[in-house]
Amino acid sequence: MRIVKASIYILRIGGRNPIVVQLDTDEGISGLGDAAVAYGIGATAAAGMIKDLAEGIVLGRDPRRIEALWSEMYDHTFWAKGGGPIVYAGISAIEQALWDIKGKALGVPVYDLLGGKMREDVRVYANGWHFRASSPDEFARAAEKTVRDGYDALKMYPLASALADEHGRIRHVSNREIDRDYEDFAVAKVKAVRAAIGPKVDLMLDMSAELTTDAVIRLGRRVQEFDIMFFEEPVEPTDADALKKVSQSVEMPIAVGERLYTRYGFRRVMELRAADVLQPDIGNTGGIMETKKIAAMAEAFGMRIQPHLCASPVATAAALQLDATIANLFIQELYPYRIPEHFAVVDHAPELDVRAGRLPIPDRPGLGVSLVEARARPHLWAECKIG
Repeated sequence: MRIVKASIYILRIGGRNPIVVQLDTDEGISGLGDAAVAYGIGATAAAGMIKDLAEGIVLGRDPRRIEALWSEMYDHTFWAKGGGPIVYAGISAIEQALWDIKGKALGVPVYDLLGGKMREDVRVYANGWHFRASSPDEFARAAEKTVRDGYDALKMYPLASALADEHGRIRHVSNREIDRDYEDFAVAKVKAVRAAIGPKVDLMLDMSAELTTDAVIRLGRRVQEFDIMFFEEPVEPTDADALKKVSQSVEMPIAVGERLYTRYGFRRVMELRAADVLQPDIGNTGGIMETKKIAAMAEAFGMRIQPHLCASPVATAAALQLDATIANLFIQELYPYRIPEHFAVVDHAPELDVRAGRLPIPDRPGLGVSLVEARARPHLWAECKIG
């Protein structure tokens, strides 16, 4: 078996830009992967990285030799060593597609190739539920609706401003500074949400590395009274010493990881025990096996894993395959409130199966999803193939 074609899609749907690759083999088996640079700026760069990797390394190769291909992409791109989100998003998308092909070829879910299931479903938390809210009261009402929808855990962005545009994209803090009024406003939003959801629903705060270390400690001390499940990315994620300082200064678990890449990027955070919850994204940290290796390292340091998730239903499917197999899984991120077209690009989006805040592990071969060609085709960005 060998890879003969790569089709790369940028799914510009509802203000997001998931990048999906489909690898086709000469035996008629296809695999999907997602490069998790679905928001912010970088989708075209990640798509280009996938194309370069496919043309330079992957086409013509045996898709079943996953570790060998990963190592070749790491060793021979030159930029992967010490690289960032674009190169690793490209590697991650291809690696997921290789697992999808292998699972389909063997007729088993990917989790069976990773040691088998440890659980039948996973607890999820809702993200993206408040992107159209501005005032504390609007946040509270949005949180109440999310809880009525069955979620017992939610995450919010206290520092993010109101809507930047009609798609619900949020705008973050500029110049890493806010005044006292804005800080009070952020605290008021957290207070309103906690009051609305009551004491039994878990609440997480994502700070998106928006402030300096001293400022985020000050804000953290003000919101810790609201029983926060974790305080995410309080400072620059690569500054493990600053993370450690925050963790020693506030009474909340620290989470970090969506902007750390490969086991090498997480190592210093683990060595310092600068965080409690690690959040690798399968779509940009190196792929499924790389995330499993990060989880194994974290287990040795007494840390839990909450896989970051921001992209297409393909990314959700990949995350669930990994979730099934790791001992130190904490909870899974989920964006359940995207527009129907987002979920319709695959034959059955896993997000559609969430019930009472839990998501079952799909049992179909490979990752468990396939592209709906008629819906994906308009978003085709590039194709490359042998011959």
